[in-house]
Amino acid sequence: MAADNARKSVWRRALTPPQPPSPPTTGQPTDPAPAEPTEVASVVQAALYRDGVRVSSPATLADTFRELREEPSGMAWIGLARPTEGELLSLAAEFDLHPLAVEDAMEAHQRPKLERYGDTLFVVLRAARYLDALEEVDFGELHVFVGPDFVITVRHGAAPDLSAVRHRMEESTELLKLGPEAVLYAILDAVVDGYAPVVAGVQNDIDEIETEVFRGDPEVSRRIYELSREMVEFQRATRPLVGMLHGLIAGFSKYGTDDELQRYLRDVADHVTHTSERVDGFRQALTDILTVNATLVTQQQNAEMRALAQAGFEQNEEIKRISSWAAILFAPTLVGTIYGMNFQHMPELSWTFGYPFAIGLMGVVCFSLYLIFKRRGWL
Repeated sequence: MAADNARKSVWRRALTPPQPPSPPTTGQPTDPAPAEPTEVASVVQAALYRDGVRVSSPATLADTFRELREEPSGMAWIGLARPTEGELLSLAAEFDLHPLAVEDAMEAHQRPKLERYGDTLFVVLRAARYLDALEEVDFGELHVFVGPDFVITVRHGAAPDLSAVRHRMEESTELLKLGPEAVLYAILDAVVDGYAPVVAGVQNDIDEIETEVFRGDPEVSRRIYELSREMVEFQRATRPLVGMLHGLIAGFSKYGTDDELQRYLRDVADHVTHTSERVDGFRQALTDILTVNATLVTQQQNAEMRALAQAGFEQNEEIKRISSWAAILFAPTLVGTIYGMNFQHMPELSWTFGYPFAIGLMGVVCFSLYLIFKRRGWL
């Protein structure tokens, strides 16, 4: 016990920010120091509970610490939203939080996980909500510290709405009596229930995408890609949660979890498993739709190429016909041009059969060209 107290004292000293030196005392009045930003700004709500009933609502972290010390049988539930480093350090010093967990809560952008540090359980959750107007999924991050007599939630993002969770638990006095583990269950249940509207919204998007694919919408490929990226994020939020809940279930007997609470947690685990399977199915469906869309686009391009080739072939046939008739008409023009030249010494000019010969020559040349072009399929 002495060693533990010494370790806690060292840890508190390490996490307590150094105090600035006091200004020297002089006879002249000094201006008041600028007000420090208070910790209330990040504290969404803090409350102290005894036997499942709220007994006080401290306004600051310092008041919460003091009242919890004065109430040995109480439980503190502190909710923070994007807290400052100083606030997390003060919480770490008061509740002996592990430095690695505190560091994760400061940096955020963590994957869902569950870690146990002595008597404290550290849980990272990824909440999600569906934005109807934008037709996209918004992800939030929630860090939960669960100790023997406290629950600390650190929220990064708009989801989930923990005020509804607190209100629900305060109405369920018998459940709240079970302590911090019951609060953790309620938070897990709220996060998992928040996945249901997301699943419904994504299913609706996939149905619309399928219609757009077969309608030939040119923007559908982009929509498939964006939704696929969101499903990757959704998978990262739900898949680790399945293992985390099974880990909690495996520790029921070791940590003496209440039987009723065990049933609630198993129900949450079933919902998570179902959601994870739906998300896996969505990702596979989007992959298949993308393949079908690529096939349809390729078929459309092939049809367009065939149409262009057919148009080119028909154009070539027309050019052949025009060229053939031009050649046929060129022959009499050539003969007529030669005999139309004004020269005196042309033997055919004084020949009696000159005119019939010229007409016959034109006819023979034209008929011969016609037969040649016809045989070659140009006419």
